[in-house]
Amino acid sequence: TAFCVCFSGVCGGEFSILRCPRSVVFRDGGWPIPGERIPDVAALTMGFSVEEDLPWPGLAVGDLFHRPQATVLVTVKGVDKLPLKGFSYPIENAVPFSLDSVANAIHTLFSEEMPVVLQLAPSEERVYMVGKANAAFEDLSVTLRQLRSRLFQDSSILSSLPLNSLSTNNEVDLLFLSELQVLQDITSLLSRHKHLAKDHSPDLYSLELSGLEEVGKHYGEDSQQFKDASQILVDSLQKFADEMFNLYGGNAVVEVVAVKEFNSPLSRKTRSILQASQSIKENPYNLAYPYNYNYSVIFNIVLWMMIGLALAVIVVSYNLWNMDPGYDSIIYRMTNQKIRMD
Repeated sequence: TAFCVCFSGVCGGEFSILRCPRSVVFRDGGWPIPGERIPDVAALTMGFSVEEDLPWPGLAVGDLFHRPQATVLVTVKGVDKLPLKGFSYPIENAVPFSLDSVANAIHTLFSEEMPVVLQLAPSEERVYMVGKANAAFEDLSVTLRQLRSRLFQDSSILSSLPLNSLSTNNEVDLLFLSELQVLQDITSLLSRHKHLAKDHSPDLYSLELSGLEEVGKHYGEDSQQFKDASQILVDSLQKFADEMFNLYGGNAVVEVVAVKEFNSPLSRKTRSILQASQSIKENPYNLAYPYNYNYSVIFNIVLWMMIGLALAVIVVSYNLWNMDPGYDSIIYRMTNQKIRMD
């Protein structure tokens, strides 16, 4: 099981590392991370390969034989920076991204072990559960109606959370608080299924929180409600990260990306005929395309196989050329013996 908590952001956003095990090494520095490469950071920390090299000095080579046990990505919209503990890196070219590539890698390599995959956006009522997540989180509130009723139950966060200037009579405040309730319910449900954190398959959690953004739009970013909501969110995220880190036995990477707004909407990468003609104009000198990460592997396999075959041909040819037929060849030896017997 592998674990990472990420919060994604945009231009002016911030990528923070809250908790990580010793097997994953992040360097302290202000190196900017491209927004579209954040999923690659999550993949590399889990031990998966990526299509393109990541020349980002913030992530160092850790222990290759001990990988984290889960990955959790939380996208926080509406703020470009949160006062969280841990390493922080600015985000450049903050564009929308997803962990679909990481989920596909998990499905490909650990399909028989049924790892936990949970992707949830409470405000949009988007939920995607695969593997053992269907059993572990079947009681998780996913619709707005379920979230609202969950808030007014006895074990909700309203009984222990200081609301300050926030009110339970406002729909915007309830949306924000319901997302915090989801964080608590995830750790609560996972604590009932602790065996999921001890298996050998990596787990993936992807959460998208936009309640703070709605609070800022409704009250204004200079309002006391927005300031109180930001502080409550920071405390809840820190608590959520610590609990998930402990549930996975300290073998978890907790990452946060805070984003004000995305530079462009999430869209599939396509290539048109017009794009192809433009790429020809951009490369007037007919330069070779950049090699991908498989080039060095294939090159070494072909090179050493050719060298080995060439040496084998040389050795065999040398021995055949210098062979004494009357002494070394079993054919001639048997023939001479038969002649003597006759």
